[in-house]
Amino acid sequence: MALIVHKYGGTSMGSTERIRNVAKRVAKWARAGHRMVVVPSAMSGETNRLLGLAKELSPAATTPELQRELDMIASTGEQVSVGLLAIALQAEGMPAVSYTGWQVPIATDSAYTKARIQSIDDQRVRADLTAGKVVIITGFQGIDEHGNITTLGRGGSDTSAVAVAAALKADECLIYTDVDGVYTTDPRIVPEARRLHTISFEEMLEMASLGSKVLQIRSVEFAGKYRVPMRVLSSFTPWDIDIAEEARSGTLITFEEDEKMEQAVVSGIAFNRDEAKISLLGVPDRPGIAFSILGPVAEANIDVDVIIQNVSHDGRTDFSFTVHRNDYQRTVDLLKNAVVPATGAAQVTGDTKICKVSIVGIGMRSHVGVASRMFKALSDEGINIQMITTSEIKTSVVIDEKYMELAVRALHKAFDLDQGAAA
Repeated sequence: MALIVHKYGGTSMGSTERIRNVAKRVAKWARAGHRMVVVPSAMSGETNRLLGLAKELSPAATTPELQRELDMIASTGEQVSVGLLAIALQAEGMPAVSYTGWQVPIATDSAYTKARIQSIDDQRVRADLTAGKVVIITGFQGIDEHGNITTLGRGGSDTSAVAVAAALKADECLIYTDVDGVYTTDPRIVPEARRLHTISFEEMLEMASLGSKVLQIRSVEFAGKYRVPMRVLSSFTPWDIDIAEEARSGTLITFEEDEKMEQAVVSGIAFNRDEAKISLLGVPDRPGIAFSILGPVAEANIDVDVIIQNVSHDGRTDFSFTVHRNDYQRTVDLLKNAVVPATGAAQVTGDTKICKVSIVGIGMRSHVGVASRMFKALSDEGINIQMITTSEIKTSVVIDEKYMELAVRALHKAFDLDQGAAA
């Protein structure tokens, strides 16, 4: 008898009818003899609605005190979902109990709106599983050491599900979404994109970090750290599909690199339009200057992505980096008010109309010329590259946002991702 964790996204929980279908699917797995834990998101659009109400009252909720209240508000969406799903399961004749993150409890730090999980007490959940109940736990949230409700940031329900699976040492974590797996790129941009039957953990981690919306990056990090078997699949298949068939569907995220994976130089194209570029011009070129710039940014809990420092001229250089677009204005204000006076930089400039496009594949380790092939494909389309960053299995470029879809289509074709069988 396996212990299985199911995670359902907001679209899967988007109406009472869809919640009934989720309940029927979960009950099917439970009746097959599996111990079931379910982590649902808030109903589609509910978190945006709740935060929209808060924004009407305070458009710039940036202080810790206001962010604490945002977490209090946003967490209620998942609380509604778990209660409704428990009712639906009980209507199916299946014993079920729902818990909020603080009832489990799921302990986090105090970084409101983007907290990190520190530990999970599994005692209460295991007792209910032993009693034959389906346990439903709110995603996206936890509680800090002071008893305050915290949330994990957008997509945090994925992280909650994988963390719960790790704590319980679950046999598998199934992530049900509105798509039927991980694709070579977004099919809405490239209709020829193909579903991958398997993808390595490393590739999935890169895809998630580079803008793929299928899984939240921290959930993939958890899966890698605790080696949680994961599968991404669709909640819109018929709920009564045969379990054996369902368990083989979607995309398996594997920790093993097999021969099939090595056939593909590039497995996927990721993109992210939620980035902004910030440049400090005329920065003194001396040891420690990067820390003088990025230290205060890190202290403000702002994530930095691509970083470039230009060649020095007359003891001065330009320093550019990207942040999430939502953090753009806060970062610019921080640099102007604190970093520029401290470093003697001449000017702060920025651009919110950029995007990042990336190629990902473990096959890049053993093939030369992959980056140049990427650059040629972009050059052939007249697309200028503003910034470049690489790792062992990925190359990312920052380009003008208006060229994003053209770049994705060109790269998908250049690396033959529309040809042959998926990995």
